[in-house]
Amino acid sequence: MRSKRAELMDKIYSYIDQYYSVRHTAPSTAEIARGVGVSKATAYRYLVAMDERGILEYDGQSHTIITSMIRKFAPEVSSCPVVGSIACGCAQVEEENIEEYVSLPVSLFGKDSFYILRAQGDSMVDVGIDDGDLVVVSKETEAETGDIVVAMDENNENTLKLYNGIDSVTHEAVLLYCNQKVYPGKEIRVKELYIQGVAKHVIKAL
Repeated sequence: MRSKRAELMDKIYSYIDQYYSVRHTAPSTAEIARGVGVSKATAYRYLVAMDERGILEYDGQSHTIITSMIRKFAPEVSSCPVVGSIACGCAQVEEENIEEYVSLPVSLFGKDSFYILRAQGDSMVDVGIDDGDLVVVSKETEAETGDIVVAMDENNENTLKLYNGIDSVTHEAVLLYCNQKVYPGKEIRVKELYIQGVAKHVIKAL
């Protein structure tokens, strides 16, 4: 590959950072070409060369350019579906319905495979889950005592409750309500329990 002019590399790099600081997204190859006064093909060749030299990251696609500034202000995120509501009260039948996708910062939420449910009801207020909250759920099929779980019983009804383990006498799975003021001592017992996820985070509107 022909050597690339250092000043043009610097010009391209500066243009990308300036563009991102204003628009909060990386420019396309065509926009870079117009911004620095070269052809699109030349801009593409320079981006590839700069990627090979470790100056920036570029995978050949528009808007997928990462400089050190972009990495600092645009941390890694994961796409997470919002799949409707979950009962925080009596178990009810629900069908998964993806409403939208949201981006979760990996630095805050980790890299688990998540989905988001909208809480309905008041049975989990003692653990900080109120009606309308968004509950970030890890796609796990096993739970430990004390986990807040999305659970489906043998009747295909699901709910969000605190898992309290297996009763040693009846061998039933025990799910607890967490609102002692309204539901003192109330629980759900099922012979077969299917864990559809474990709640990890709650997103609230203040």
